[in-house]
Amino acid sequence: MPFSSSRSSGPWPDDAHDLPEAAPGAPAGPPTDTRDTRVALSVLATIDPVLRDSAVFGLVVGAPRVVALRHDIRAAEGALRRVVVDATGVIEDEVVPLEHACLSCAVREDAVPTLRRLADDGRWDHVVLALPVAAESLPVVRALAAQATPGNELERLRLATVLAVADVDTLEHDLLDDDLVSERGVGLTEDDQRAVGEVLAAQLEHADLVVMTGGLGAAATGSGLVDRLRGVGTRRIDGLHAVAADDLARRTHDPAAGERRAHPLGVRGPLPRRVTPDGDRSWTIDLWSARPFDPERLLRRIEDLGTGRVRSRGVFHVANRPDSLCAWDGAGGQLCIGTLGTWDDATTAEGRPVEPHTRVVIVGATPEGEGDGGDDERGRLLDAFRDVLATPDELADGGLRWLGRTDVLAPWLGARSDAV
Repeated sequence: MPFSSSRSSGPWPDDAHDLPEAAPGAPAGPPTDTRDTRVALSVLATIDPVLRDSAVFGLVVGAPRVVALRHDIRAAEGALRRVVVDATGVIEDEVVPLEHACLSCAVREDAVPTLRRLADDGRWDHVVLALPVAAESLPVVRALAAQATPGNELERLRLATVLAVADVDTLEHDLLDDDLVSERGVGLTEDDQRAVGEVLAAQLEHADLVVMTGGLGAAATGSGLVDRLRGVGTRRIDGLHAVAADDLARRTHDPAAGERRAHPLGVRGPLPRRVTPDGDRSWTIDLWSARPFDPERLLRRIEDLGTGRVRSRGVFHVANRPDSLCAWDGAGGQLCIGTLGTWDDATTAEGRPVEPHTRVVIVGATPEGEGDGGDDERGRLLDAFRDVLATPDELADGGLRWLGRTDVLAPWLGARSDAV
């Protein structure tokens, strides 16, 4: 997979590798070429239906050249509700049957032709696609970017801004606790078992612009968590009132940069050292080693390292399958591990090879009332990480010790070849 992030120098197990932080007002992407006459397309994602509708209203009211397309998936009915609104009010409100009630089908079957029709209409020069609540922006934007190239169906549109809207008052709970989207009635399928935190993290990490609402002064921890998750070089705006449609339209989304932010190799590290605002209990620990995990110890301690009130993301390799590039993705009390291909296929954004390594970045928050600043929790995570790593002695024989042993991670990583 073709993306990586830089890592500060220093021997493991240092737990704070700082990455450069973008200035607060840094653009999420270059302004568009003023000669580009294509219709701007922005994509909005959120986990809250009220925030989504409020954001859409704020973008179209008083902006006669802006139109919004809002989708809601009705999984039980196998249908999609399409609502199109502009400054004059509701233009369309239709329920469309789908062959398969899933997000990718919705994009293919309805969003693309509708966006093309809106772009061809001539009344608008900016279309806002408001995704179904709890939809992740990355797969949709990936599909739209492919269609917006010359000769394809959306060639009259250009991707402008991908934005995520979240409530700072509830963000700590939404991100770190174990609520499911199905429990909130916003699942995209009838059996959607994703954690709310999983969806929220994915939205924040992919977005060019993060918009926060709520009592920012009283929710320092939620505010800190947002800044620890959003990508380097992205923007943040506080308050829906500060979001302007013309500002979104004049930006240009970089699909490759968005993919890098969302890829496990591109996870950001800790914020640059700074004075922590009063009340901010958030923290980041960056666990890195050139060594692989021992498969048996990883399975034994995976809950210690990968579950709980944390967002964890990164990559790893395993001693009994050294060629496999493996992904680590945890949030909302759930952890997903899997393979992303081989390390030979992995390159940095500049095209340089990526050496096999193990890196898991964990973001969390000290429970309110505890005074250790998260030191105890981070200490436990560091101990578990050290224990799971294969030792130099174990690696000295080139992996022969694992030949013929049961691959305990096969249910998650798939069958491995006999070659080590």
